[in-house]
Amino acid sequence: MENYTYNSYTLQIEGLNITKNYIYPVFFLLLILYIVSMVMNIGISVLIFTDKNLHQPMYFIFCNLSLSDVIGTTHVFPRLLVDILRPPSERLISYYGCVVQAFLTHFFGTTSHTVLMIMAFDRYVAICYPLRYSTIMTNKMVMKLTVSAWGSAFVLVGILIGLTVRLNRCRTMIMNPYCDNASLFKLSCESVFINNVYGLTFTVVLLTASIGSIVFTYTKIAVVCMTSKNKSLNSKALKTCSTHLVVYLIMLISGFVVIILHRFPQYSNYRKLSAILFTIVPGSLNTIIYGVQSKEIRKFLYEILTSKTCSPLSQK
Repeated sequence: MENYTYNSYTLQIEGLNITKNYIYPVFFLLLILYIVSMVMNIGISVLIFTDKNLHQPMYFIFCNLSLSDVIGTTHVFPRLLVDILRPPSERLISYYGCVVQAFLTHFFGTTSHTVLMIMAFDRYVAICYPLRYSTIMTNKMVMKLTVSAWGSAFVLVGILIGLTVRLNRCRTMIMNPYCDNASLFKLSCESVFINNVYGLTFTVVLLTASIGSIVFTYTKIAVVCMTSKNKSLNSKALKTCSTHLVVYLIMLISGFVVIILHRFPQYSNYRKLSAILFTIVPGSLNTIIYGVQSKEIRKFLYEILTSKTCSPLSQK
């Protein structure tokens, strides 16, 4: 039998199929989206760490989401923008670089779920046990939740990519705008049964834990709100929970679209577009939604804007 395995260490990325007339419009559109997302996520993290009024568990946990979004956009967009300007034959990447990018792709997707899970727990404690909130959500507890969110994602994704790295490769084309696990193990001519089983188990466990924790915490919160006559508590619960739920649904729907379209090769262009939007849209919307909802953040931004506009007038 002829042996097709050659394990090339140089891979080619298919990238986006863009006509010459639309290369620069698409490039500048994606560049603007990337810059806006980075400025907003880094800006809100700096704001939380510099303003003592925002030194609260809820905001420190939210910083994890901003960090995850920064990883999600940075590991994809700089290279994607460069590849758009290159001819398809020059869109090359080393195998190890592709492995790192695939790891970060799934690490970002997994931490998006795990961080939103610990954010749901924080809201659950704040609304269901308001008098005990400060004793439960201590700095130590916030650190434990953060480590568990990132640590579990690291281990799960590490196993996922490790099972793919063990495979021999007989192809070199990555059929995606960037590297992910599915694109990597499709390079192999060996059996990928174990990869499919673990990948399916990984997805089911993550989604079950994610959706289950959201349903559980929101059910408990709903029960507390229905039995409580405290209008202030109900209003606070509605604002914070609706914000968290909107962010979660945006992330969940974006991820489902990518997973579903992977099963339909005839819609490869739509899959590529949805994969890119998954890395940029939720991250950009998260900061807008939480920034608008947070009274403390709005107040801080208002004070900065008013101080800048008033200072020149005061000098006259």
